[in-house]
Amino acid sequence: MSAKMERERNLLVAMEVEPEHAARLREAALGWTVDFATAPTDEMLARAEVVVGNLPVRRLTELAALRLIQLQSAGVGDYRALCAPGRGVRVCTASGAYGLAISEHMFGLLLGLQKRLFAYRDRAGQWRDLGAVRSVSGANVLIIGLGNIGGAFARRCKAFGARVVGIRRSAGPCPEECDAVGMQADIDRWLPEADVVFLCVPETRDTVRLFDRRRIFSMKPGAILLNAGRGTAVETDALVDALNAGRLFGAGLDVTDPEPLPADHPLWACPNACITPHVSGGLHLRQTHDAIVRIACANIRAYAAGKPLTNEVDYERGY
Repeated sequence: MSAKMERERNLLVAMEVEPEHAARLREAALGWTVDFATAPTDEMLARAEVVVGNLPVRRLTELAALRLIQLQSAGVGDYRALCAPGRGVRVCTASGAYGLAISEHMFGLLLGLQKRLFAYRDRAGQWRDLGAVRSVSGANVLIIGLGNIGGAFARRCKAFGARVVGIRRSAGPCPEECDAVGMQADIDRWLPEADVVFLCVPETRDTVRLFDRRRIFSMKPGAILLNAGRGTAVETDALVDALNAGRLFGAGLDVTDPEPLPADHPLWACPNACITPHVSGGLHLRQTHDAIVRIACANIRAYAAGKPLTNEVDYERGY
């Protein structure tokens, strides 16, 4: 069959890229038509067989040529619906790209809370001692969601002298960055001893309100809660009550429920809470951007060759 008779293949890159990223993506899709547009036209979308980036789901639901969506996010969210059985569309995430950025961001929040740095900043002009502080060294850290991000956070805590327990979805050997591992059913066993609880879980049936009022008030008095996964994992009203009652030493949140968090929400005013607007990941760190492009290029090549894809979403599991 001549090249003219072969089916034309199209790649749409709908995320921001640097010139070197664009060159790598063109090389991965050699022989394809490649469009780069963060706000693509309907015509670009209609011919796209593979899309890289997180376009609005509504723009992707009725595309006849679409076969693969490579997300730039580690989470799948509403994109899960696009790979429902019978649709013929595969969805892959950028899981594995965010460990460095998010673990550093959340470790920074932890240190800032432990040393009351945010409280001192908010009291500018007041030369006043705010009291005792905490240390990562010797702390019991419970990490719920021991994937790429959770593992990177565990390594940082371990390097600072913490005792680390990891909770993950499936059984397996204990990694070197942890002192012990368990599964979700083991959370309540470890929770009462944890000085720091780090949540980094996707949104599934099993994780919505994973930390409800009962669990929040079962935490060790004076513990710190960190959340970098999905805001829906935490019952926000219960967290507000626990912080206002002095039950927790603090909370570091890069995700909230609701999100965005309304300006008049009581969580903003809680003592020793530091909230960032879901910015620990994204394309803020160049190493993350590079890693997303590497994953996308590998999956474009694998898709074209009929080989297994990396980070392909399982519709039934939800991730």
